[in-house]
Amino acid sequence: MNRFAGKVVVVTGGNSGIGLATAKRFVEEGAHVVITGRREKELKEAAVVIGKNVTTVAGDVSSLEDLDRLYEVVKEKHGHIDVLFANAGAGTIAPLEVATEAHFDKTFDVNVKGMFFTVQKALPLFKDGGSIVLNSSVSNVLGVPGFTAYSASKAAVRSLARGWTMELKDRKIRVNSMSPGPIETPALDNTGLTPEQIEQAAAGFVSQVPMGRRGKPEEVAAAVLFLASDESSYITGVDLAVDGGMAQV
Repeated sequence: MNRFAGKVVVVTGGNSGIGLATAKRFVEEGAHVVITGRREKELKEAAVVIGKNVTTVAGDVSSLEDLDRLYEVVKEKHGHIDVLFANAGAGTIAPLEVATEAHFDKTFDVNVKGMFFTVQKALPLFKDGGSIVLNSSVSNVLGVPGFTAYSASKAAVRSLARGWTMELKDRKIRVNSMSPGPIETPALDNTGLTPEQIEQAAAGFVSQVPMGRRGKPEEVAAAVLFLASDESSYITGVDLAVDGGMAQV
């Protein structure tokens, strides 16, 4: 398939996991992709995996200056954007009783503030009729102990998709969110858990999934490309769960 031939796609958090798998798939289907992430070394490694038609820009989505720099590169190299996958996110475990202001601020700075301004600052470059896909989480509808700040931030992402659907309808820009369940990515490694706790957490999540396994980044990428493509031309404002049924039954 070549659904994105000649299209310009921006993927935040494109250095690993879901972001990398999705950026690679976009390129395989003809797109030119710009990926961003905080770690330069991982970005360069991701570019090697993707192989061609990829530009890397190091930066943190919670920094408005970094976002400005990202879109300056996009403007200089491509002149416009057709698709944005606002994927970058972060979450660490912190039960309510011990959660700190720093934990709360970091979670919302990346997942909500970062998401908000990633989209806002992309709009001047966006072609009318484009597609925006936001990465939320099944935790936006589930109660997950220890992850309440994260869950609340992802519920905010779902709300942003609804509001932006209405704000951008006159430009025919479709906005949808996509909510992964437990996926085989390095995400749990960054939660502050020990290796043993990570293994236990992964097993616990799988026990809640009707399909009995974690999903693969490539399976999430397929859903993102569907939402970004003309195949979903009559779909906007939705939240597509890619969760093996975890939050559906």
